[in-house]
Amino acid sequence: MNALMSTSPRVDLRGLIDAIAQASADDAMTNPLSPAQWEVVAPYLQPTVFPASHTVFSQGAQDRTLYLVESGTLSVHYQDEKERLRLAVVGPGSVVGEGAFFSHRPRSATVQTSAPSKLWALHALRFTELANRQPAVALALTMAVGSVLAKRLGNRKRRVAAT
Repeated sequence: MNALMSTSPRVDLRGLIDAIAQASADDAMTNPLSPAQWEVVAPYLQPTVFPASHTVFSQGAQDRTLYLVESGTLSVHYQDEKERLRLAVVGPGSVVGEGAFFSHRPRSATVQTSAPSKLWALHALRFTELANRQPAVALALTMAVGSVLAKRLGNRKRRVAAT
């Protein structure tokens, strides 16, 4: 008997789902997906663990990767010709990179880890694949990330932290 075996390991998103459920920040993401839908999304996400003081992405970079934060703390900075200004601190249950993800524009700020952090990367190409194969799931995820962006834009102090 030849059993069909999956070549990709099963991805466990329980930590991320719990972080979203427990997040209390104003710009936290609400859980948009059922457990079955998270299983659909899981293969499109890449887990990434960063040490403290690691630059996740830099202001001006031409990258559209979206990062969902499972654990740790991220610092969002903007650099102008005069100084570096901390815009926001982002914790578990939220996202970073949503501005470039939606706008196709360069990163508007630099994001660094303030503590060891586990993030789930959703690259733009992988999102396109998800949207083509599972449009309803992709739409639900997009709406949840869009709500984070809307919350940040609606908050005068955090408006510029849409990365």
